[in-house]
Amino acid sequence: MALQTRMVTFDCADPARLASFWAAATGLRESWRKENDFLILGETPGLCLGFQRVPEPKTVKNRVHLDWSSDGDPAAEIDRLLDLGATVIDRQHMPQGFGWTVLADPDGNEFCVATPA
Repeated sequence: MALQTRMVTFDCADPARLASFWAAATGLRESWRKENDFLILGETPGLCLGFQRVPEPKTVKNRVHLDWSSDGDPAAEIDRLLDLGATVIDRQHMPQGFGWTVLADPDGNEFCVATPA
């Protein structure tokens, strides 16, 4: 048996606020909530995003992050994410034309948007 990804869970200060950002970013909808401590976007099967309240703030770079791509214009998608509350951390461009933009969500979690070659 091989493992399959069911959900990626974010530790955060405000699950509802962060879930709102990711719902707008991905088009996923809220499917479950336990008060304001835990919230899930998406339906099973498929990738779900979870958001759980933790007392401590984020202080260092994530050890794991999500890489996303867009069917449309990556630059327009990055602008849309910035309008939703993301911030740009870095931009990387490879000689072959492939690249990515490292962003942070409103809680500081890093993620990337790829630019295809």
